[in-house]
Amino acid sequence: MMNRKSAGITRWRRWFGVGLLCATAVLALEACVPVVLVGGGVAGTMAATDRRTIGAQTEDRTISFRGESVAASIVGNQGHVNVTSFNKLVLITGEVPNEGMKVRVASEVAQISHVKNVVNELEIAPPSTLGSRSNDSLITAKVTASFLDAKDLYVNSLKTVTERGIVYLMGRVTEREGRRAAEVASGVSGVQRVVKVFEYISEEELARLKAQLAPDSGSGSSNVYRDGEQYR
Repeated sequence: MMNRKSAGITRWRRWFGVGLLCATAVLALEACVPVVLVGGGVAGTMAATDRRTIGAQTEDRTISFRGESVAASIVGNQGHVNVTSFNKLVLITGEVPNEGMKVRVASEVAQISHVKNVVNELEIAPPSTLGSRSNDSLITAKVTASFLDAKDLYVNSLKTVTERGIVYLMGRVTEREGRRAAEVASGVSGVQRVVKVFEYISEEELARLKAQLAPDSGSGSSNVYRDGEQYR
């Protein structure tokens, strides 16, 4: 009887979490909404602290804010640009009207303090519609919910960004974790493609992180963006 009751509670908690994710996505109505949840809040998912230092997390928020301000000053109402930073590796997504503007946005964002590298995924196209951005937010929520279901992924080590159905995955992960995250994300309905924008760490560093419960040991990692390594 107790096992049946526990299973019912687990299912309720999972679906409550998924429902909350989807509701947040609908309300946000933004294409680039990173959803990061603590895995310990849902049974069956490994909980972990963020693998970034507190300082890096603060710098990431500052970089994203300043990056979007810089982009807005360049693009104005001619386009739609999102700037996402994870451990000072910056992803730029959205739409701009021409190649010159695309290059200029990336160049000026790269000048922001503490930025280590910039991945420029801007498309030369008209700005995406509100409906498209809302759909992207829902995809982001569904991908994150799928990560919560996976027993071999640390949700706090991943960040998901979606633009026009293309899912970009960021985070500090091992190559094994990166492959697994991309596999899970590629199976979500509505996902057109998955692009990995990871900072890879070694399995040895991951073991140290687990043992020490430390967000960042500062060794054994490298910034790696593997262009074209994508799914779907």
